[in-house]
Amino acid sequence: MSPSLKPRTPASRTPKTRRQPDRARQAILKAALQEFAQEGASGARIDHIARAARVNKALLYYYFHDKEALHGAVLEQVFSGLAERINQVLDRDLPPREKVLAYAGAHFDYIASSPLYPRVVQREMMRAGRQGSPHIRRIVERYLRPILARLAELLRAGMDSGDFRRLDPMHFVFSIVAMNVFYFSSAPVLALIGQRDPLAPESVAARKAAVLDLIAAALFTSTPTPGGWHA
Repeated sequence: MSPSLKPRTPASRTPKTRRQPDRARQAILKAALQEFAQEGASGARIDHIARAARVNKALLYYYFHDKEALHGAVLEQVFSGLAERINQVLDRDLPPREKVLAYAGAHFDYIASSPLYPRVVQREMMRAGRQGSPHIRRIVERYLRPILARLAELLRAGMDSGDFRRLDPMHFVFSIVAMNVFYFSSAPVLALIGQRDPLAPESVAARKAAVLDLIAAALFTSTPTPGGWHA
């Protein structure tokens, strides 16, 4: 048989057939993020998501059993991406001051990459308080608790080395997260207050610099002293 007429084997078609389903799944998750951020889990419409993703509902349900499963997949994508980004920073061999600022900057940049992230997460936290969430416990155990433990260890190491003043590690981490999340979740209001786009690149850069400056001022000792600390 001529080489030009040789039938293609299934293996030769595999890369293309694998890419196509992955693109469809990612398109669904992207559209779902937008819908859940705007409408919440209860108000989101599967037909809106399918239309935005340019897939039919049968294909959507092939990948995700129901709307709750899709919502859980969106949250999983948000938090797995965050954990990957944060752990990359915490794995680096850096002095405590550099590492804590690198963490805060990485967290800020991750949210800045999609300001929809805090909106969809806050909606789920509000739902958890009102009627319970089937996803929050899994997210806390898989992602949030391990990250918080690593950050607490970093802050305690910095206090022991004299780089950081004494404080409650958990509350300080909550304060960093709150500073970063509030800016992006409140962007529509901040635009009215400041009469400029808070999500413009120059505004985001200025906000990040302000956050890192405040963390340094609140956390760093004036002169590190090995084995001790002072304000």
